[in-house]
Amino acid sequence: MPSPIVAVLSITSLLAILLFYLASSDIAQRLSPQGCRMSWMSPSYVLQNKLDTSWTPLAQRYSLWLYREVGWDPEQLDRLASSLPVLFIPGNAGSSHQVRSIASSATRQFWLSPYTVDATFKSRSLKPLDFFAVEFNEDLSAFHGSTLESQITYTASAVRYILSLYPPNTTIIIMGHSMGGIVATSLLPSPDVSAIITMSTPHTLPPARFDPRIDRIYEKLQGILASDPTPILSLCGGASDMMIPSEACILPPHNSSTFRSTIFTSALAGAWTGVGHREMVWCHQVRWRVARAALELGGSDNAVGRAAILARWLDDGRFVPSIPTQRRKLDTEDSANKETLPLGERLVLRHPHGTKTYLLPIPQSKQHALTVFVSQGSINAVSPQNPLPHQVSIFICVSRSADLDCTTLRPTTLKLIPNPIPGRTFPAPDEGSDESEGVVLYEVGLSPSEDPRSSRWISVRVEHGDESGWVIAGLDEGITLTNPVGLSSLLFGVEMLTFPVNEALRTSITFPNLPSNALVAYRITPLWSNRSECLDSLFPPLIIHTSNPTETHYFTLANLQEPRVTLHTHLPAPYITQPQFLARGVNLTVYSSGDSVCNEDLKGMTISIDWFATLGRWGSRYITTLVSWAVGVAALVVFFAWEASDSGLPIPSVSQSLTHFGGSMLRLLLLPSFLFSFVPLPESFYLGNKGEAALSLIAPLVLILASGLVCISWWILSFLVFCVSKFGGLFPDRGGAYTSVRQGTLVSMLLIFLLIFLFVPWQVAFLGSWILHLRTCASSTATIKSLPDSSAAIPFIRRSDDRSQQNEEHTKENRSQPLQSRSLDEQKNMHNHNMLILLLMTWLLPLAAPALAVWVRTLATAGLTTPFDGDHNFLNAAPFLVMVDFASWTRGPLFQRQRFEDHISVRWSFAAISAVAFSIGSRQPYSVFDASRIAIGLVVAVRIGKRYWGGTSWDTASYQMPRLR
Repeated sequence: MPSPIVAVLSITSLLAILLFYLASSDIAQRLSPQGCRMSWMSPSYVLQNKLDTSWTPLAQRYSLWLYREVGWDPEQLDRLASSLPVLFIPGNAGSSHQVRSIASSATRQFWLSPYTVDATFKSRSLKPLDFFAVEFNEDLSAFHGSTLESQITYTASAVRYILSLYPPNTTIIIMGHSMGGIVATSLLPSPDVSAIITMSTPHTLPPARFDPRIDRIYEKLQGILASDPTPILSLCGGASDMMIPSEACILPPHNSSTFRSTIFTSALAGAWTGVGHREMVWCHQVRWRVARAALELGGSDNAVGRAAILARWLDDGRFVPSIPTQRRKLDTEDSANKETLPLGERLVLRHPHGTKTYLLPIPQSKQHALTVFVSQGSINAVSPQNPLPHQVSIFICVSRSADLDCTTLRPTTLKLIPNPIPGRTFPAPDEGSDESEGVVLYEVGLSPSEDPRSSRWISVRVEHGDESGWVIAGLDEGITLTNPVGLSSLLFGVEMLTFPVNEALRTSITFPNLPSNALVAYRITPLWSNRSECLDSLFPPLIIHTSNPTETHYFTLANLQEPRVTLHTHLPAPYITQPQFLARGVNLTVYSSGDSVCNEDLKGMTISIDWFATLGRWGSRYITTLVSWAVGVAALVVFFAWEASDSGLPIPSVSQSLTHFGGSMLRLLLLPSFLFSFVPLPESFYLGNKGEAALSLIAPLVLILASGLVCISWWILSFLVFCVSKFGGLFPDRGGAYTSVRQGTLVSMLLIFLLIFLFVPWQVAFLGSWILHLRTCASSTATIKSLPDSSAAIPFIRRSDDRSQQNEEHTKENRSQPLQSRSLDEQKNMHNHNMLILLLMTWLLPLAAPALAVWVRTLATAGLTTPFDGDHNFLNAAPFLVMVDFASWTRGPLFQRQRFEDHISVRWSFAAISAVAFSIGSRQPYSVFDASRIAIGLVVAVRIGKRYWGGTSWDTASYQMPRLR
C-alpha cells in the first residue's frame, strides 16, 4: 500500500491536471471565441509528374500538385505564361489539399464568371494565380529536425521546377501554414521569392522542443527574419489556436528597412475573430483577404510596393493610409448644402441623405479630440469590402473674410472597427462578420488655436447618402481614468471602477500597476442599471484592448448572453524574448455613440483575475516544463536512494524513496523553487518569465505536480511489472546461462550498434532497452516472491569497529554461495536498484517518443525512401543498452561501488540531471535526455565497468553488501 504522502501527492496531481485540462480546453471559447463562415469550393488537383528524381531524390517521397477550380480554371498548363505562381506549404501533419480554400477564393475573385475577368482586375492588367501545393504525406515535421530539413530541400527544388514553367524573371509568392511557414522562410534569401504570407506559424519558439536540430534551424531563421528584404507577413489566430501559443507566431524584432508585420485575426479588418490552428486556412473572413492580397501582389515589382499591398489588404489599423491634400472654399452665405452646429453639439445622422457639409465649431481654449464614426460607409477609401454609398471627408476650416478656407485634416487613427449587434454574442458563432459590416473610426487631436481672434471649424462633408447607415462626429475632451490597483489586490478580490456620467465618444482606462502577461487573464464585468436601454443605440460601448502594437482585441459591453469580458495578451510570454516596446500595465479604450440614456445606464465596471482562464494559460504553456521537471524529480529520487546505498545501508525501495522525497525533501525544495522565481534569468532558463514576481507561485506548483506525476507513474509501473511477472514463464531466464551470455555480449551489442547506425534510430533502441528492463524488473519480482523469507531480523546498523570483520565473513559466504541462490536481502537490494532505474527511464520516454513517432510515420507513408539522418548515433542509446543488458543476466550486484567514490560518488550525476531539468529543461527538453545519457554512461563506466565486457561476474573481493543481522 502506498504511504499517505504518496497517495496525497498522486491524488492532488490528478485533480490539478484535470482542472488544468478543463481550463485549457475552455480557453478558445472563453478568451477569443471563433466566428468563421465555412468556405466552399469545387477542387481538383493536377499531379506534377515532371518534378521527378532528376530534380531531387526526394521526389520519391514527396510530390507537387497544381490546384484547379472545376468549371473556372482550365486543367491544362497552357495558361501558365499569362499567370503568376503561388506555392502553398502545409504544416505538421498537413496536406496539400489545404490549399483549396484560398486558391478557390482567388479564382472566384479574379473571374467574374468562368473565363470572364472581373473588371477590377482587368482594368489594371493583373494576372490570375496558379496555386501549387507540396504534399509531404502528413509528415510530423514539428517533432523532427531531419524531416523539416528534408521538406526545405524538396520545396527549394519545387520552386525551381515551378519557375521553369514560366517566363524568365518570374517570381513566386509563398504561403505557409503552421510549420510550412518555417519551411517558407528557410527558402530565403532567394531572388525568386516575391513575398511570404505565413498562417499560424511559430516563428520564434518551436512547438515541440525535443530535437536540437530544430533549434539550429530556428537560430538560422532569426538572422533571415532580421535582415532579408523579402516582405513577410504573419497571421496569428490568437487564443483560439489550441495547437501553438500565438506569442510564438509574432515575428521577432527586425531591421527597420524590412517589412515584417504580425496580424492577429482578432484585429484583422473584417474578421475580428479568433481563428483556430486548422481553421486558419478555410475561415472565410481570413482566406478571401489572403487571396486578394496575393492577387494584388502581382501588380508590384518591388519590395516596397508589395509591402504596401500586404499592409492594405491584411490590415489591423496600425497603418494609416496616405490621404492626398485637398483645398476647398465654403461660402458662408450658402446655407442650402451646409449646416453649422452649435458649439459643443454632436453631429448625429441616422439616415444620411444626398450631399451636405456640416460645420462643428472648434473650442478655443482647451485641447480637444475629433472622433468620427461612419457606419458601413467610407472615409478616404477606408471602408468595408462591400460598402454603402455614403462617403465622408473631413476638413479643418479657418475663417477668411466671407469664406472658409478648408484643408484636408489628416487623422492619427483611421481604421475599420466592428459594430456588434446589441444583445448578441460577438463574434457570431459559425457566422462572424460580413464583408459589408463595420464602422470606420477617424480620430485626431486638436490643439488650441494660436490666434484667439480666428475661428476654426471642422467640416464633415457627407456625400451620396441613400438614407442607409449612419454618421456620428463630435469634439470633446474625452475621459481618461487611471486606477492604481495592483495584482496583489486582485488575487482574491474585485476592483470597481466607476464611470462619470458623460457622453464622451472615447474613454481611456489605464491600470498601470497590473502586469500584462500571457499567463494572466483579467475579467471585466460592466455594471448596468438597465442594459436593455442600449439595445437601440447606434454604437453601444465597445472595448478595444491593445496590449502591444501587434495585438488588438474587440469586446462588446452590450452582450446580453455573456456580459463578462476576458482580457488577455500574448506578450510578454514564457521563453519568448521580450521586445523593448512592451510596457507594463493594462490599457483599454471604450468607444460609443455617446447616447445619453445608454451612458447613464453604464455605471462602471469591475476587474478581477479570471482564475479559470489563467490556469488554462498556465496549462497550455508549461506541459513540456512539467515533463522535464518530472525527470528532475525522478533523478532526485534515485539520488537520495543511492545515498543510503553509499552509506552501507540497504537501498530503499521506490515506494520508500518516494515517501522520503515527498515527506521531507519536497518541502525543502519548495521554498528555493519559489525564491528562484524572482531571479531575472534570461528567457531560456527556468520558467522563462525573467523573474516576474507576480508569477512566482508557478514554480512550486509545477514542482508539486511533477512530484505527484512521478508517484502516479510508479503506481502504473508497479501494475505493469505485476502483469508482466505473471507471464514470466513465457520468457527465458538469461541469468542461468551466465557464461554463454557473457561470451555473446560483445558480439550481440556490436550487432545492435550496427543496426542503429544503418537502419534503426537510436530512439527505437532506447524503447527496446526500456522494455527489456521492464521484463528484468518483473522477473526479479517473481524471483523474490519465490524465495523464502530469511530476513526476519533486525536491520543491520554499520559500526566502524566491526566493518572489516563483517566484510570478511560476507566474502567467505559469497565465495561458497551459488550465484543462482543469493539471499532474499541481496535480491531485494538489486531489485530496488532496477526499479529506480526503470522509474527514471520511464520519464525519459516522452523525450524520445516524438522522434520515434516520426520514424514510424515515415515508414508507413514513404517507406525507406530517405534515411533517417541524424538519429543513428548509437552512443545516445549505448549507456542504457549496456546497463539494462547487464541487469538482465547478472546475478551479482547491479552497481558496484568503487573505492575512489569515497571522495566523490557517481550518484551526483543524478543530481546533475535534476539541475539540467530544472534550469534549462523547460526550454530545451532534449538537453535533459543528453544529461541523462551522460550520467548513465558515467554510472555504467564506473560501477559496471569490465564486469560487462568480460571480467568476473561478481568481484566478491571488493563488493560490500549490507547485511541483515
